[in-house]
Amino acid sequence: MSLPHSPWVEAGGDFAIGLRPIPAAAWLEGGEDDPAGRKDPLIAKSPAIVWGETPGSRPGQAEVLALIDAVRGQQGGEAGLPPLLAAARRVPDDLCLMEPRDGVWRLTALSLCAPSFFTAEAALGRSLAELHAPVDGFAARFGGRLERVFAGLRPDLILERRNWTVVNTDALFTPDSAPIRAEIPYIPVQEAGRALHLRVERQTLRRLPATGGALFTIRIWRAPLETLDQDPERLAAFARAWRGATAEFRNYKGFASYDTLVEGFLRARGESYSVNEV
Repeated sequence: MSLPHSPWVEAGGDFAIGLRPIPAAAWLEGGEDDPAGRKDPLIAKSPAIVWGETPGSRPGQAEVLALIDAVRGQQGGEAGLPPLLAAARRVPDDLCLMEPRDGVWRLTALSLCAPSFFTAEAALGRSLAELHAPVDGFAARFGGRLERVFAGLRPDLILERRNWTVVNTDALFTPDSAPIRAEIPYIPVQEAGRALHLRVERQTLRRLPATGGALFTIRIWRAPLETLDQDPERLAAFARAWRGATAEFRNYKGFASYDTLVEGFLRARGESYSVNEV
């Protein structure tokens, strides 16, 4: 799979809110023929990991479904399914409903079938600050700004941001990092290009004008690290981002576990300069 986005080129190796406005026509990217075929088995097997809702969230969920239907050309939910879950079966993206509760933005419903090391059960009901607490330095650098973004989000505005990491799996469903990272010591350096994958998140945020909430979408793209061979500029940018990543970014992403493998991959491709390109 080729990656449609390369956030390491744009943001390098540091945290950034990086929200940018996009036209309504670019909101959902599509590209998966049967999202329900992938999601339904996960919903049946691991419901607490991939789905959750809080009391009182159904009106907001119904507004999300109406938005999705307007794009997808469908109408109405499936009998017995919460509206947000019905909406999530129609798109590749994971869907997160944020709503103000007692003056605090909280996650009131979510469908999470491509989790990046977290679960719906653990995230449901948490505030913006609580959701981002594991990110080193987030509260001091971005907490107040993110609250203002949510408070000032206009109904006619759709925002997009992108994120990236490296993992040793091509799986979309990764609720737990432990079994994945336990395999790292067994990967030969010469296999790093195939064994390691770039995992890119494309996220969007938009206001729900009728109910006052906000919809946060998460779409995951992934590709083997060796796909960078096809684009020398992307490869060079990745080398700079990896070697120049901040300590906080590296710690949160667990990059130290991959250093030997990634450095071997880069040196094999002539990317042997230091962070300062000396």
